[in-house]
Amino acid sequence: MKFFNRIVIWSICMFFVFSITFQTLSGVASGKEADKKLKAGFIYVGPVGDYGFSHAHDQGRKFAESKLPWLETVIVESVSDADCTRIIDRLIQEQKCDVVFTTSFGYMDATISAGQKYPDKKFMHCSGFKNLPNVGTYFGDLYQMYYLNGLMAGALTKSNKVGYVAAFPIPELIRHINAFALGIKAVNPKASVDVRWTYAWYGPDKAKEAAESLVGEGCDVLAFTEDTPAVIEVGQSHTEKGKQIYTFSHYSPMQPYGKDSVVSGQLMDWGGMYVKALEDIYSGKWTNADMWWLAAEKAALLGGSFDELINSKFINDLKAVKSKTSDLGELSVYDLVLKRYEQMQKGVEAFDPYQGPIKDNTGKERVKAGERASKQDLLSIMYYVDNVKGTIPQ
Repeated sequence: MKFFNRIVIWSICMFFVFSITFQTLSGVASGKEADKKLKAGFIYVGPVGDYGFSHAHDQGRKFAESKLPWLETVIVESVSDADCTRIIDRLIQEQKCDVVFTTSFGYMDATISAGQKYPDKKFMHCSGFKNLPNVGTYFGDLYQMYYLNGLMAGALTKSNKVGYVAAFPIPELIRHINAFALGIKAVNPKASVDVRWTYAWYGPDKAKEAAESLVGEGCDVLAFTEDTPAVIEVGQSHTEKGKQIYTFSHYSPMQPYGKDSVVSGQLMDWGGMYVKALEDIYSGKWTNADMWWLAAEKAALLGGSFDELINSKFINDLKAVKSKTSDLGELSVYDLVLKRYEQMQKGVEAFDPYQGPIKDNTGKERVKAGERASKQDLLSIMYYVDNVKGTIPQ
């Protein structure tokens, strides 16, 4: 009988031990599962669509989500600067996001205010320069690609008049316009750049009107910073009617909109940067240090499509134009573009467009001979180089 009682008591004890152990392990498992979840919100200035700035960001978000099984994301598109604060509140309070990416320069102050309001959340602002302990900045910059496009533009123009349709007069766009102009000057010192401002990131009608105005004034090359292929469509339309207009794609693979007009362009891959930032946040390694990725980080890519760096229709024309350089000797513009691209992929020390001497269009020296513009210089640049016409709107 005593033996039987011992068996019963032992069984009861073991039941409680296993029960407690199971609950403990379940709690640990569920805790780990909870820890593995990270929710990120993305705020876009334009519609995601099939092209442009917001589309490129969303492709990067999707890439990160495909690579990070613990990641959940939510987006809000076509958000005005004035509405950014309300959208951030919604993502934090209703969607319960752990981190919010604000992807437009105009969202900067709203992001900083949100960082103060929600100190236990992380924020990352694209293209800005203000930080808090929980607010970082990041950007994938395309100025190197604009320089390469400028090399091709300078070689192809027959009128020596190059047009540029731009959204807002902020350092990012001035940096790109100047890099484009420096590329043009490197192969064609006679050519100049004329800029038209639309004051809209997504404004196809305004962009089309500006492009038509530039063509009407004799420009046979067009580049742009605007979130639609409207400028390319203008170039393609004139080309189909017998007047060759060369265009350069922006941000997304827009070459299909101008198969006879698009020479090349700039492409941005945000995927790697988003994966890096989110992994750092998830692992606790994140800091608010600025992330600024270029060609060397494989963020900035050359091309009007992902299939070819330069439209095959224009390769022979670029091979026919020769250019003299101090470091590479004389070579075709086609080869020069490829060589410079290869150098850029090694880092700014190998080659950078903002290598002095550089003067602005008032004659003032901005970068001395033998020097290279610093990152801070580029982030705050607000002058036109000497082959860009006019003044920057205030």
